[in-house]
Amino acid sequence: MTLLIFIIILGLLIFVHEFGHFIVARKNGVKAEEFGFGFPPRIFGFWRDAHKKWNFIWGNQEVKNLPRTLYSLNWLPFGGFVKIKGEAGEHKEDHDSFAGKSAWRRGAILLAGVLMNILLAAFLLSIGFSTGIPQAIDGLDRKARVRDQKIEIVDVLRAGPAARAGIQPGDIVLTINSTGLKDAAELRDFLAAHEKEEVELLLRRNGQELKAILRSEELADLKKIGIGVFLLDTGLVSYPWYLAVWKGLAATGFLVKEILFSFGGLLKNLVLTEKVAVDLSGPVGIAVLTGRVARLGFSYLLHFTALLSVNLAILNALPIPALDGGRFLFLVIEKIRRRPVSRKVENIIHNTGFILLLLLVALVTYRDLARFQDSILRFLRLK
Repeated sequence: MTLLIFIIILGLLIFVHEFGHFIVARKNGVKAEEFGFGFPPRIFGFWRDAHKKWNFIWGNQEVKNLPRTLYSLNWLPFGGFVKIKGEAGEHKEDHDSFAGKSAWRRGAILLAGVLMNILLAAFLLSIGFSTGIPQAIDGLDRKARVRDQKIEIVDVLRAGPAARAGIQPGDIVLTINSTGLKDAAELRDFLAAHEKEEVELLLRRNGQELKAILRSEELADLKKIGIGVFLLDTGLVSYPWYLAVWKGLAATGFLVKEILFSFGGLLKNLVLTEKVAVDLSGPVGIAVLTGRVARLGFSYLLHFTALLSVNLAILNALPIPALDGGRFLFLVIEKIRRRPVSRKVENIIHNTGFILLLLLVALVTYRDLARFQDSILRFLRLK
């Protein structure tokens, strides 16, 4: 089920991205030679001829000079792809070629996938705010409806009592010394009243209950006594549909801002300290996280998918060779120089960037395999 959910989410994100390129290319008079559901090899394809008659082909048979787009269903179910006429610089003299269009039209086609991923995130979050989405319940709008309220540990102080007891961010506090709790304030008051005593917390993590026994102590970093956790009252928050749309758009904007700051901090640390201060995850890590989020419920999975969609959008918008942002950068250079960069030079740069990206993915995947080996072995029924 984890693998199936991961494939569906990944497929949705890629498909929506490629559909953005496809629809904007068509709107700007650029021919899309093929729009594929999944990745080759092809199962079958179909297109409509000039007489509006549908034609079919089976297998990976090559079809040239089709008057309209070939739609294909392919064996690898990871999203889709669009093959745009002239995207590599050929057929510049043709009126329906990407290479023959103005720079601003080419730029719109290149960035359309980024915009579609942003819009997908806003759409998913709007649904989430209409049906119920996990968030802190402090300072909510008076029209907000809250259900499934809980006390969530959002951060754990390194080397504190909670960290030594195995408590992790995301754990839900159910009881303390077998006593139920109303909210985070009540838990703080209980700990303050029993700061010299050993207490037992009953927690829920990924659908399973576990116990942690610990005692408050002086926290050097905070100069106060505690167990070293940061608490929030959270719940599933929903709004009327007309507010849900606005909340979805606002939350998407917030995610874009936060992820941009995160990317900026990552690059800054990489340049200044030659260290990466955050954990990066590739396909394997995202698959493991997908399984964990799915066990929390549909609302959490919806929010997680929106977060991945924004991440994909921003990553593609970065001026990195081989990505949409890198190709857009060459259009900006073309406008400044008033002539395009040599096609040969641009292709070499993009191909080099693509190879470096593959190496980065391989490195991150290797780290993911080491970091999540227990989860992977359980998935394979080897542990």
